[in-house]
Amino acid sequence: MTKAASDLFPDHDGASPKEIRGDATHATGILPAHAIRALIREKEIWAAKPIEEGQIQPASLDLRLGHTAYRLRASFLPGAETAVMEKVEELALHKIDLTDGAVLETGCVYLVPLMEALALTERTGASANPKSSTGRLDVFTRVITDFGTEFDQVEQGYKGHLYLEVSPRTFPILVRQGSRLSQIRFRRGTPSHSDADLRRLHDECRLIDQGEPNIDGGLALSVDLSGAPETGLVGYRAKRHSALIDVDKPGAYDVLDFWDPVYVRGKKQLILDPDEFYILASREAVHVPATHAAEMVPYNPLVGEFRVHYAGFFDPGFGAREAGGLGARAVLEVRSHEVPFILEDGQVIGRLVYERLTGKPAELYGQGIGSNYQAQGLKLSKHFKLP
Repeated sequence: MTKAASDLFPDHDGASPKEIRGDATHATGILPAHAIRALIREKEIWAAKPIEEGQIQPASLDLRLGHTAYRLRASFLPGAETAVMEKVEELALHKIDLTDGAVLETGCVYLVPLMEALALTERTGASANPKSSTGRLDVFTRVITDFGTEFDQVEQGYKGHLYLEVSPRTFPILVRQGSRLSQIRFRRGTPSHSDADLRRLHDECRLIDQGEPNIDGGLALSVDLSGAPETGLVGYRAKRHSALIDVDKPGAYDVLDFWDPVYVRGKKQLILDPDEFYILASREAVHVPATHAAEMVPYNPLVGEFRVHYAGFFDPGFGAREAGGLGARAVLEVRSHEVPFILEDGQVIGRLVYERLTGKPAELYGQGIGSNYQAQGLKLSKHFKLP
């Protein structure tokens, strides 16, 4: 008979030193891979089909699309009194079978029940984000829960299904049951992470490769518009009205069929055209130590009419020498709104917020787990052929 989590782990309100934290001393923080496996064993994470080992990342779990998508009139949050499917019955325009694959069109909003569901203990919550490849395709995704009042947030103790809002912005995409567009990160308790903690972490293991860190509500990242030495390449701008992209086919598409390379000449600046989608890179090489995970958050939007369009998870070991990632840059997915905006070389464009793990994962990002973006510079999603 399977024991309840509280029976196994009475000393930490459902958190076990052996099962959840491995060799850690922290009762709160982001759960690493071995703790996610424990949640699966204890049925705090369950699914319509068995969860695959390849879904488990060093500090997150990939989420899979279910067999049905609903085309909606508009995006929504269910609110504290309503289940998601009650709103779907009100807003759905069309029901789509994803079993053998289906096209999701640009400019449309879809809702897909996910294969994974949760039965979390009272001190465990979660947050979600698009996978890196999803964001780099300009596919807008947000996880929704029953009775939820925020996107991409799962309250502590949540018990219920998960749903994914999907809205392709630039490229139409082909998806199917089992496609992975989003990921979820589990958090035990309410760990603190102050700027003082971040400065100490940088002193211990250096989080960026050059200069002194700009730490204010996270670690500031700036955009690199210096240009590649021989070509002046600084990024890519997405082409509109392009062909279809199958999200489950890596290395299948020619870059120039979907992207215009962006070069700088003379001044190290770039004018962002309104509502165009750009892929750029940070000046700084980033390091996420094995004891922490990080998340990209947009810089204060009051400083300009641009933003890093998709927040993103950075797993422990990203940019780490021991994981083969030395020199890894953060890829920035950027969009300007309303008016053209001049972006200058070195301008702060986003911040990395670091959070402590409850324990060190057995494998870091890039260590034998099929990581696509370790040691990256300026890089498009995995779907495009390397030049």
